[in-house]
Amino acid sequence: MKPIRVLVVDDSAFMRKVISDIVNQAPGLEVVGIARDGADALKKIQDLKPDVITMDIEMPVLDGMSALEKIMQNNPVPVIMLSSLTREGAEKTMKALELGAVDFIAKPSGQISLDIDKIQNQLVEKIFIAADTKNKIANISTSPRPIREIVPNLPRSKINLDHKQLNKIVLIGTSTGGPKALQEVIPTLPASIDAAIMIVQHMPPGFTKSLAERLDSISRIKVKEAEQGEKVVPGCAYIAPGDSHMLVKSHGFGQERSLNIVLDKSPPRGGHRPSVDNMMESAAEQFWAHMVGVIMTGMGSDGAEGIKEIKGKKGKNIAEDKSSCIVYGMPKAAAETGTVDKVVPLNEIGDWILRML
Repeated sequence: MKPIRVLVVDDSAFMRKVISDIVNQAPGLEVVGIARDGADALKKIQDLKPDVITMDIEMPVLDGMSALEKIMQNNPVPVIMLSSLTREGAEKTMKALELGAVDFIAKPSGQISLDIDKIQNQLVEKIFIAADTKNKIANISTSPRPIREIVPNLPRSKINLDHKQLNKIVLIGTSTGGPKALQEVIPTLPASIDAAIMIVQHMPPGFTKSLAERLDSISRIKVKEAEQGEKVVPGCAYIAPGDSHMLVKSHGFGQERSLNIVLDKSPPRGGHRPSVDNMMESAAEQFWAHMVGVIMTGMGSDGAEGIKEIKGKKGKNIAEDKSSCIVYGMPKAAAETGTVDKVVPLNEIGDWILRML
């Protein structure tokens, strides 16, 4: 097996060395070159033909975002972005994922030399995952349809459905490739949808809020980062905050019955907090009416246990088809449970959610 060839792009000599050392120490990986900015990277890509690129966002001459855009247009290669843990960094990361980056790593803060081991395993794992997406990079790099095409008449204000009884809920789980996939699904849902939507996207703290704001700006339903104790209402999508499980608790009886968000710091499940399984199992235990489970692109098997519980309560389940997945891990594990009602490509998921509701 040939090693995976990695190009490291960063304007910091220290970070170039740190990342190169991590990559070169991992069996099956090798650094084939380094670049100090985006312009340097574009030249090196032509000469070195790397399998994966790690790319800093903030760089002089040509920044990471501009370089990423050119790579995806001219010579698509799997790219992992390195992002700062700031609000601006999170917003730029969402844009990078939109442009076609496979994934991102949040740069360590403070004493970088002390924190670097926190990202070591994460970086190596993500490089291996990214390398496996090489044949699908055309899917990643194609821009999403213009939002005006998805939503012909985007209203200025969301419809307020707070007064409506909650009788339907959609539970979505996704990981690698998820932010871009969610942008293909959530904007297709009508403002008048009579269901609430709960979403677990595997993502570190600080980034889920930017994801929610981006989705809210292009969707007819309201999209927000979930808050402790808030009431779950139709016409709203709730994204689990990074590093918190998102559960629900039922209150009241009959027409007064409601569902409220519970954010929980219990241990990660299968390495994930938030966990798709935890969200789905909580909803299946607490909710009293119709549920639709959706598992989209991502590594691993999170959600495979949760959809069994949804099915056990007479809910319906959808899994994304392999043809559109950036990583066919979670949907494959879901399909193998035998509790998935429909396997469809990404561009049909929104339509099938509405049919199953």
